[in-house]
Amino acid sequence: MHYESTMGEINLKRRKMLVAGATVVGGIGLAAVAIPFIKYMEPSDRARNAGAPVTVDISKLEPGQQITVGWRGQPIWFLRRTDEMLKTMTLEKHLAKLRDPDSEVETQQPAYAKNATRSIHKEHLVVIGICTHLGCVPTYRPDMAPEDLGPEWDGGYFCPCHGSRFDLAGRVYQGVPAPTNLVVPPYRYITDTVIEIGVSAKAS
Repeated sequence: MHYESTMGEINLKRRKMLVAGATVVGGIGLAAVAIPFIKYMEPSDRARNAGAPVTVDISKLEPGQQITVGWRGQPIWFLRRTDEMLKTMTLEKHLAKLRDPDSEVETQQPAYAKNATRSIHKEHLVVIGICTHLGCVPTYRPDMAPEDLGPEWDGGYFCPCHGSRFDLAGRVYQGVPAPTNLVVPPYRYITDTVIEIGVSAKAS
């Protein structure tokens, strides 16, 4: 009887040890599964950076040249306008072709870009390169009166999807599907040649 009792105690201890061991192993296994899952739930670097400001050096941008930089999944255009471009943009006969030459729709640009050139420094245009009609990306067409766009074309942006037209300040022409001017994003100059997109000039 004493032998059976001793064996029972040994079996009971062994069972407790096995249960405890299984619990520990199970806990480790759960942790191994949980850690990747928790990491997956954290925002990725891409998601974290999607809305982050973007800094762009425009020091090598030549007159008449444009570059494109991505911000929040959108193309941002940086155009260095020539003196001739700026002159054409202000002519009365050109302004008469535009639907909203004075950029009266407040959501089209920050207050500091609501001017004749829609920019902080008149030489540089900074604009979101997405047509305000259905979201296509217009093409940069700085050439004057090309055969395919006609004699009234003063240089600007042409949307190949539905024919909307914008001038070199991103202002929409009359009689096209796009209802409003291209949008100017919030931006500021960190130096004369470094622009930060996503931070308003009011914060500088």
